[in-house]
Amino acid sequence: MSPGAELGRDASAFHCLGQTFDVYGFSEHSRLNQQHEPAGMADRGADEPSSRTKSPDGESQVSEDRWSLHQRLAIRELIDTEVSYLHMLRLCALDIRSRLKQLPQGDLDVLFSNIDDIIKVNSRFLQDLQGTDAMEEKQVQLIGNLFLEFQEELERVYKVYCANYDQALLLVESYRREPELQREIQAIIEAVVPQAGPSGLSFLLVIPLQRITKYPLLLQKILENTLPDASAYSVLQRATSALQDVNTNINEYKRRKEVASKYTKVEQLTLRERLARINTHTLSKKTTRLSQLLKQEAGLVLRTEDKEFDDLEERFHWVSLCVTELKNNVAAYLDNLEAFLRFRPQQYDLDMPAGPVGQYCSLARDLQLQAFPEFKRRLEDLVGQPLCSLAKALAGPQNLIKKRLDKLLDFERLEEKLLEEGSVTYEEEEARHTYQALNSLLVAELPQFNQLAVQWLGQILGTFMALQRDLAKQVLQRAESSLAQLPHHHLSEPAFRKLVEDALGQTGHQLRSFQENFEKVQTPPTVQPLLPGAERQVQALLTKYGPGKLYQVTSNTSGSRTLDLSLPRGQIVGLLQNKDTKGNSSRWLVDTGGHRGYVPAGKLEPYQIVPREEKLRGQAGPREDSPHPTPEPTPALVASVPAGTQVVAMYPFVARNSHEVSLQAGQPVTVLQAPDKKGNPEWSLVEVAGRRGYVPSSFLARAPSPAPWGWSLPP
Repeated sequence: MSPGAELGRDASAFHCLGQTFDVYGFSEHSRLNQQHEPAGMADRGADEPSSRTKSPDGESQVSEDRWSLHQRLAIRELIDTEVSYLHMLRLCALDIRSRLKQLPQGDLDVLFSNIDDIIKVNSRFLQDLQGTDAMEEKQVQLIGNLFLEFQEELERVYKVYCANYDQALLLVESYRREPELQREIQAIIEAVVPQAGPSGLSFLLVIPLQRITKYPLLLQKILENTLPDASAYSVLQRATSALQDVNTNINEYKRRKEVASKYTKVEQLTLRERLARINTHTLSKKTTRLSQLLKQEAGLVLRTEDKEFDDLEERFHWVSLCVTELKNNVAAYLDNLEAFLRFRPQQYDLDMPAGPVGQYCSLARDLQLQAFPEFKRRLEDLVGQPLCSLAKALAGPQNLIKKRLDKLLDFERLEEKLLEEGSVTYEEEEARHTYQALNSLLVAELPQFNQLAVQWLGQILGTFMALQRDLAKQVLQRAESSLAQLPHHHLSEPAFRKLVEDALGQTGHQLRSFQENFEKVQTPPTVQPLLPGAERQVQALLTKYGPGKLYQVTSNTSGSRTLDLSLPRGQIVGLLQNKDTKGNSSRWLVDTGGHRGYVPAGKLEPYQIVPREEKLRGQAGPREDSPHPTPEPTPALVASVPAGTQVVAMYPFVARNSHEVSLQAGQPVTVLQAPDKKGNPEWSLVEVAGRRGYVPSSFLARAPSPAPWGWSLPP
């Protein structure tokens, strides 16, 4: 069955309830009619023969009396059934609900919904209705005005009850699957309301629905027995129409809530389950929506503007953001509080004399074991949990807002089709109504939701501040005896505040001075050794670009995109441009002397030009500001030593490829060949810890004697 047909069936059944059932006085009214109707018929039979002789005025008087009699009976039926109805509601709310102790409170809230609000409204309505008896001449008009006066209140309370009715019936069905529980419930209901019979809870829960649908019928009966030229006739017409509108609005509200409940469900589906739900129908819908969205973005079709909803949505997202931020901040606050509680200085020996220290330890222990844990518990209960509940309550409206966008795309497409072809299919008409229902529901209820959420947030923040004040008060009370031990306890609060500000200012000045002095110390530039045979290439780049444009690669690079270069660590390049063609400053265009391309800017550093003799001294010589003398190796000696000579690595070196070997400062090294196979004295073939490879010759030195330097080679 289609959704529209099902909704139509529900609406018809909903209206038929008031026409087919009346458990609170309808039979009494039937007996009244049976008592009076034969007399009326006899009167009509007796009047017929004499009507030919009676004057027209006499016949009119008889007719008016008959109308007046039926009108009074209809009014009496309205008042009497209202009394019986209100009595039944009070039995449900007071006696039955209080006896169903075997049901959880959540179930009772669903079953009886807002029945207390209905009782309040109908009690005032009945009181005013009975008050019309004292003014019989104007009673009909007063009844019509009374219904018009209570129209909005009746709609407000009954639409909530009717919207929750289906959920209540689901609970009733679940109880029937538990025979023992069902027998207990049935026994309680039969003891209070014997006429309920086997229907039990269903009999009671349907009564408010029957009553609200019966009001238009009762008013219509009074209207039918009111002369058209009477002054109360127009008032009764408006009242009857108003109550019919109330029922229509309740049905529409119920339909909107059903649509909303369908889309507010948050399902936690796995990827496999999501893929299983994909079919040709869902693909077609999503493709159509995407096409509509692309048309709007391209300006081919107009986008539906709804400023009212856009403002509500913006405010809702603002509320959601506030809730999320506050939730994260409270979670971080609780984490920090937990870390603070784990730190227990009173358990450690502070190696300080007793007195103030002992008092501090006692105070810290007291706060650690009592004040702070209690504060943490109250914070979680009164702030953390309500905040999580509020965040969970936002999920439903968020899903509705997302779903509204999908339905809006469907609605806009169908509106175009309706303009072009003049008609749509039944399913398409239902899709239009679904969007209209969703939009109307959000526009009607988002303002209330936003207002309640803001109020809830305000209460949570107020509670958080109150907890902080309570904690501060407790700490001060517990520390009152220890305050006298403070060195500045005699100072007034302004003087103490000034003292703290001066101390903090002085400390801040010292930190700033330290930072300025620290920044003035320049870290000596690190000079990476050149690759073998790179002297000529560096000289060519220096001649072409100048010293300010030369950079050295700090780590191996691997080109992953077009025009990217793969360069080894230590490669010298010339800078062509400090950004790529798209303006990205993290990729620089460089020249290696043979190729041009891009390398990451983060892997380049300015190359320090060092003359050959200074470079050797800088790489192998001691620093001038070193507090201890360092042996000064002679690279020429290392370069000319015979194979098998033991030397020492003076500086650390990181291998850049498989032909090189890494060194650590002070590590013993065995020279296998110096210079290298090509006769380059800058590189030597060595063996270190069982590994062979090339290292810079300037990084090696002969082992110094232990006498002048006070150290020896490690074994």
